[in-house]
Amino acid sequence: MRDYTTQMDAAKRGIITPEMKAVAKELGREALRGVSEAELVEKIPALRPKLGDRAVLRALHFIRENERVKRAKQDLIDGRLEDFFKVVNESGSSSFKYLQNVYTTLNVSEQGLSLALSLAEGYLGGEGASRVHGGGFAGTIQAFVKTELVEEYRQAIDSAFGKGACHVLRIRPDGAIKVF
Repeated sequence: MRDYTTQMDAAKRGIITPEMKAVAKELGREALRGVSEAELVEKIPALRPKLGDRAVLRALHFIRENERVKRAKQDLIDGRLEDFFKVVNESGSSSFKYLQNVYTTLNVSEQGLSLALSLAEGYLGGEGASRVHGGGFAGTIQAFVKTELVEEYRQAIDSAFGKGACHVLRIRPDGAIKVF
C-alpha cells in the first residue's frame, strides 16, 4: 500500500482510487466502505483544503453508488425494469458529474465518451438507459436499448465513431449457465 504522502500526491493528479483512499484516511479509515454520507458531509470543511473538491465529490459518488446498487438489484428482483433503468441513468449521471471518469483533463478536446453518452441519451429519449461503463476514461459506454431499436441505434453510434464501434450484446434469460 502506498504511504499517505504518495496518496495525497496521486490525489492531486486526479487518480480516482488514491483520491478516495486519501479521503478515507482523513476520516480515520482505510477505505470508504462503511462511511455514511452524513459523516462525510460533516467533514467537508476539513477535507476541501487538504484534498480538494474533486476528491470529496468522488467520495460522495462512491457512498451514494453503493445505495444505488442496492436499489438496482431490488428493482431487477421485483421485475421493475423502468425503475432499474432510472437507477442506471442516475448512476451514469453521478459518474459523469461527481466521479468524473468520463474524460481526462489531460486532453479536454478528446471527449468521445461524453459525445457517445449525449448521442445515446438523445437517441433513447428517456426509454432505456445509458452510462459510462467499466473503468471510464477508456472509451466504453453501456446502453440498454429496446430490441426493436437496436439496429438503428447501432447504426447511429457506428456513424459517429466508425463501423464496429457499437457492439451489441444480448443477455440470456437463464442467467449464468455452463455452455458445452
